[in-house]
Amino acid sequence: MIGVLAIKSLRNRRATAALTIVSIALAVALLLGVERIRQQAREGFASTVSGTDLIAGARSSPVHLLLFSVFRIGNATNNIRWDSYRDVAQWREVAWTIPLSLGDSHHGFRVLGTTQDYFRHFRFARDRPLELAAGKRFAGPNDAVLGADVAKSLGYRLGQKIVIAHGAGEVEFSLHNDHPFEVVGILARTGTPVDRTVHISLEGLDALHVAANAEASRDPLEIARQAARQHADEAEHHADAAHGGPHAITAFLVGLKSRGAALTMQRRVNEYAGEPLTAILPGVALLDVWEIASVAERALFAVSILVVVVGLAGMLVALLTSLGERRREMAVLRSVGARPLHVFALILGEAALLTVVGIAAGVAAVTLGLWAGRPWLESHFGLFVDIGWPSAYECALMIAMALAGACIGLLPAYRIYRYSLADGMMIRV
Repeated sequence: MIGVLAIKSLRNRRATAALTIVSIALAVALLLGVERIRQQAREGFASTVSGTDLIAGARSSPVHLLLFSVFRIGNATNNIRWDSYRDVAQWREVAWTIPLSLGDSHHGFRVLGTTQDYFRHFRFARDRPLELAAGKRFAGPNDAVLGADVAKSLGYRLGQKIVIAHGAGEVEFSLHNDHPFEVVGILARTGTPVDRTVHISLEGLDALHVAANAEASRDPLEIARQAARQHADEAEHHADAAHGGPHAITAFLVGLKSRGAALTMQRRVNEYAGEPLTAILPGVALLDVWEIASVAERALFAVSILVVVVGLAGMLVALLTSLGERRREMAVLRSVGARPLHVFALILGEAALLTVVGIAAGVAAVTLGLWAGRPWLESHFGLFVDIGWPSAYECALMIAMALAGACIGLLPAYRIYRYSLADGMMIRV
């Protein structure tokens, strides 16, 4: 009976009720949308590198190693000798490895020297492989494969020539003009640092630096230094060529045959006798990095909660504002036998009904919005949003909002409860 009266009462005030529902729906949609995207962003951050059991580099802190090897932030404290990398790669527990060589840039984008194993084994976002949007993988020492952001920002096409600069800064002082690279491929967007990376082969990177050293040796001031290092460098390069690799690399990714051996392998790499190395578990290091960046996450969630509070406050204002106009309506109900408790329940039922309908509309809006915007989120931000039933946490948020909406109705319900029949029937001038 109370529910029917509440529905009919809201129908008589459909414009105010509709605006209240819209405000609650928008607040709920914002809260759930931010929560869904926040959760997906966190999962995407955690899966920036997926399927990799260990990351190894020169002795440094785990966060620093993760930042420069995966996120291309900062520089390595030291390099790893190629023979050390080959030694670890041949351990019985190792299934595959991906060597990484950093240190150069192109218009502010990092340049990564690697091998074909990078395209075969690198995974992101729940074991998704790298895919080419155009062209092919690099095959020769003069080939380059661009990340999606590099190609879009610089307007590059297949077949264009690019020049790599020494160093990782955005200002390029030392250009390797004698060794240009040709764009042979462009990767599909991943939403990871891969999109902001220029990929070349280790052979191409080594040839680049050999050419740069030859150019520097023409300077009379460098002739003496080059002569002093010539014999040692030649012997080292011949040894590296015999092993099919460069002089050194920055870091390498490791995939194990059994993930249960990750801790044992981490300790073994950390105790490697050939040179000081550090091995990290990507998942553990990613959690440490996320804790650093979680301040913004919590601030965004707090803003969403405030929007919900504003939406519920708007409903409270609408209900309180309508009380003065509804005194005669309440008086009529009292005159036909409605008790004060019935009037109290009517106002409380209206508040609960507005909240529930607003929540339902908000859930529908965020579902349709994410469904329509999913291709755009994937192509521009690399966010792969799952559209399904609300999670347990989201259901808990909606229940909390419904209870808050019902509690909001207590104040106007109590106000109308105290109105007397004489006050409702009184004619005011």
